[in-house]
Amino acid sequence: MSRPVPVALIGVGGVGKAILQQLLAPPLASKFNLILIANSRKALSLPLPTNAPVTPANFLPILEEHGAPLDVPSVISLLASHPDGPGIFIDSTGAEAVPALYPTVLGHGVHVVTPNKKGTSGDLELYKAIEEASYPNSRALIYGESTVGAGLPILSSLKDLVGTGDEIEKIEGVFSGTLSYIFNEYSKVEGGDVAFSEVVKIAKDKGYTEPDPRDDLSGADVARKLTILSRLVPTAPELPKGYASVPTQSLVPPVLENASTKEEYLERLAEGDSYFANLREEARKEGKVVRYVGVIDIANNKVECKLGKYDFDHAFATALKGSDNIISFHTKRYSPRPLIIQGAGAGADVTAMGCTSDLLKIYERIRL
Repeated sequence: MSRPVPVALIGVGGVGKAILQQLLAPPLASKFNLILIANSRKALSLPLPTNAPVTPANFLPILEEHGAPLDVPSVISLLASHPDGPGIFIDSTGAEAVPALYPTVLGHGVHVVTPNKKGTSGDLELYKAIEEASYPNSRALIYGESTVGAGLPILSSLKDLVGTGDEIEKIEGVFSGTLSYIFNEYSKVEGGDVAFSEVVKIAKDKGYTEPDPRDDLSGADVARKLTILSRLVPTAPELPKGYASVPTQSLVPPVLENASTKEEYLERLAEGDSYFANLREEARKEGKVVRYVGVIDIANNKVECKLGKYDFDHAFATALKGSDNIISFHTKRYSPRPLIIQGAGAGADVTAMGCTSDLLKIYERIRL
């Protein structure tokens, strides 16, 4: 049987904890050897001196009590020099600082798996440094399937399309689970008069939004996902500043742009209802619904995040439930009917599955 691959997990929030749970259970436990877990402050080397088991239920108090200050360069060295290495560095943080170290990690021959969008959606300079340090320019591999669409096979499908010589014409989709839920409830084929502010408040109460809903309504998360996708398409526009180069329509209505705090914004949210009611009514008169979409349009050299109107019988109007993502790939081969991928685009378990499936891809390439 092949030797287990050493793995270090940095970031043990909701997604990190779910990754930990999947790593420690069959069938992954026999393939990977978890040698370190860390939060933003402390790192814990494994196994413990007492050989006591670490589980998803008990790891936090053990980490707090026995962890040493986190030193990422030391983690890289540990993975690079391990007898069964080089190992895999899992970045499950949401930080900017850790992705900035990916070129260093990869430069030591250590592989990277990450759900963190910051590294591949930021400045082109960092993205090119990551590319230069990883396969095919070195033996080190980097996978980030769950940076777009949680566990949905979006990046792998796009890589397969491009890698087999298909020509990408247009990628269009609902990429935000939060905005999917909001517009599925607000603008329905069967109609309705629910206020936009009410839907946002319900989404916040259900835990679909960030603590400050403006973080979702800004569209920045969708812009990051479009950046990651466009960089896999050789003919897509270059985005020198990453997601900041993507024209992005904010859903914070003009009347609320001067709200200085989250609390003030939530308190005044109803002031923007007429703005969104007009958008919904205009679309309805055309036999359409409103959806917040990301578009990569190769023919017109455009990458943008915007409110779009879609016919009542369009998949974006009829197929979406809850916080689903849906992405359509219009290509030379998939024409006139696009390749469509749809499913849960958020949630700790499915996002973690995207990461652990990436771990399996690395395992198969270096062990089998």
